[in-house]
Amino acid sequence: MRLPRPLTTPSFPRLYAIIAGPTLGGRRPEEVAQALVRAGVRLIQYRDKTGSSREIFESSQAIAETIEGSHCLLFINDRADIARAVGATGAHVGQEDLPVELTRRVLAPHQVLGLSTHNVAQAEQAEASSADYVAIGPIFSTASKERPDPLVGLEGLRQVRRVVRKPLVAIGGITLQNVPSVLEAGADAVAVIRDLMEAPDIGRRAEEFLRALEP
Repeated sequence: MRLPRPLTTPSFPRLYAIIAGPTLGGRRPEEVAQALVRAGVRLIQYRDKTGSSREIFESSQAIAETIEGSHCLLFINDRADIARAVGATGAHVGQEDLPVELTRRVLAPHQVLGLSTHNVAQAEQAEASSADYVAIGPIFSTASKERPDPLVGLEGLRQVRRVVRKPLVAIGGITLQNVPSVLEAGADAVAVIRDLMEAPDIGRRAEEFLRALEP
C-alpha cells in the first residue's frame, strides 16, 4: 500500500485528491476515501485544520484502514506524528508548519514528505531540501483557504518548473476545465479539493479527472 522513498516523477500519481473537512457535507472521510479508491485514485491527502488531535488521528486511521490493500498512497496534512502513528505513506507540510528537516525526524525513514510553496524562491529551497515532492500554488483563485497566498498563475508554474526536478504538484482552483493548461505549464500532478469533494458523485468526478489526466 505504501510507496517507500524515494518517490520519483514517473511513479507519482497525476491526481492528488484532497479530502478536506469543510467540503465533506456530513460524509465520513473514510466513505469519501472508499469512493475515490473505487474510482481508481492512487493518492489521497487527508486535511483537517480544525479538528482535535484525537479527531484527526481517528479519521486518519479510519481512512488508512479503509484503503488498506488498495495500493493508494495516503498523506496526512500538517501532522507528521499522526502520519507515523497510522502508518501513512507520509505527511505534507506548509511554509508555516514545522520545517522540513525537523519534520523528517518525526517520520519513519521510509515515509514520504511533501512541501507546499508559493513562489520561485520557496520552490528553490524545497528543491534543495529533503522534501520528496513539491507543491506550488495557488495556481488559480481558490476558496479552500481562509487567507490564500497570492496567485502563482500558469506563468509562475512554468517558472517553478524550471527550478524543480522533484515531482511537482499544482494546487489551487484546479478544475476539469483548466487541467490541460496546468499540465502544459509543467505540473506532474494536480491537487484537487472542491471540484472533486463538492461533486454530486465524487467517484464519477474522480473518474473524469483521471481520464483528463491520461498521458
